[in-house]
Amino acid sequence: MYRQGDVLITPVEESAVPARLLDAPGEARDARGRLVLALGEGTGHAHAVRGPGRLHREGAEFGPMYLHLPDGGRVVHEEHAAIPLPKGWFRVVRQREYAPGAYRLVAD
Repeated sequence: MYRQGDVLITPVEESAVPARLLDAPGEARDARGRLVLALGEGTGHAHAVRGPGRLHREGAEFGPMYLHLPDGGRVVHEEHAAIPLPKGWFRVVRQREYAPGAYRLVAD
């Protein structure tokens, strides 16, 4: 299990990956070619993965995403140490917070 700021990344067996996944919008790549897991709305910094891979969404706005890294990769962020990830599948969950009447994603 890996955590970088408000992003939790958990390895999962391929058999546990849901059969119906949606591609993340625009394949979630930024101008530098990184897969963006979470973009800091306050700072513009991003939790992102360097290396080949694909990011998928389970469907719901606050639902988990699934990251497939065929060769492994590194999670990077401007304010955190890089985290190496082995090849495989990962479940990516963004931290949420409760505001009266609704849940929202945590923004750094």
